[in-house]
Amino acid sequence: MRGSDAYVVAAVRTPLGRRDGALSGWHPADLGAHVLLGVLERAGVDPGAVDDVIFGCVDQVGAQAGNLARTAWLSAGLPEHVPGTTVDRQCGSSQQAVHVAAQGIMAGSYDVAIAGGVEVMSLVPLLAATQAALGLGTPLSGRGWTRRYGDGEVSQFRGAELLIEQHSIDRGRMDAFALRSHQRATAAQRDGRLAQEIAAVDGFANDECIRADASLARMEALGPVFPDGTITAAQCSQISDGAAALVLASEEALRRHRLTPLARVAALGLGAADPITMLSGPIPATEAVLRRAGLTIGEIGRFEVNEAFAPVVLAWADAVGADLSRTNVRGGAIALGHPLGASGARIMTSLVHELQASGARYGLQTICEWGGTANATVLERV
Repeated sequence: MRGSDAYVVAAVRTPLGRRDGALSGWHPADLGAHVLLGVLERAGVDPGAVDDVIFGCVDQVGAQAGNLARTAWLSAGLPEHVPGTTVDRQCGSSQQAVHVAAQGIMAGSYDVAIAGGVEVMSLVPLLAATQAALGLGTPLSGRGWTRRYGDGEVSQFRGAELLIEQHSIDRGRMDAFALRSHQRATAAQRDGRLAQEIAAVDGFANDECIRADASLARMEALGPVFPDGTITAAQCSQISDGAAALVLASEEALRRHRLTPLARVAALGLGAADPITMLSGPIPATEAVLRRAGLTIGEIGRFEVNEAFAPVVLAWADAVGADLSRTNVRGGAIALGHPLGASGARIMTSLVHELQASGARYGLQTICEWGGTANATVLERV
């Protein structure tokens, strides 16, 4: 087997629907099928030439159980001989799917692979709530965990508050960042940049969560989510529904199938930090991927950092020295939504299209994940 650089040849996503909104009635496999057909059409590749389909999904229960990558592929009417697998790295699941696809190509195991993710949060409640309702216990109730970290509450909201305290981030800065997310998303939607990324779903073509009328005054009037906290609803990502997918190919596949690459996967990185604060993982992941790429932060033209909470991006930018004017320029999850298992692929879809539109050479994306882990990826525009 001969390894190869991995290239992104197509990237597409659904519009993101708000909770109980336009996509809430869709079966996750059918929504995944929709982006699979859309990305194959954009790539112009024979579906039978795909070596593997890797999808991310966080809450793999109910309609999202049973290897969603496989059921989505088959639901699309695509060839039965193509396999699929579903991965869970929490909010970074579909970014990890891209890593698996790229690693397979780099190792010589794949020539063409599809990476993506799906999450219909309106249909499948957060897994912790489902487990509690069924009396199945929690992932953190084992003796080893409680011996090491105690049995106190572990939540992303608590992690966000700890991050605010550790990095001395004030309320005004978070409100301003959240407002900018909506403003940037509104502008990108208005000028058609978001439309480049989207495969409309039954006539539904625009992201549903963006608030064009967002204002600083309204945000400042909101109280914190918890009485003794700082985070408000306006500074949090929105629960949403959606799917995204990318086609990756080797150099040989580019020639054989006459595919046009959009970006080269320049480096893959991972990081992990304190699982109680949990949201600082993008900092070491970014440092790791830059080392692997042999680049400095100043050489990156565009950043995509998942806006799980406003302080995640602000703390990351302060720590790594990133330019926020180059970060999430089409808006982020605060405005667009965060459909968990689809978010990594959604972010990469935005990054690929933004690199093409802006002419920037390098783009970096990273995403915080429950438990303190994080993925980071550097792309080079082709």
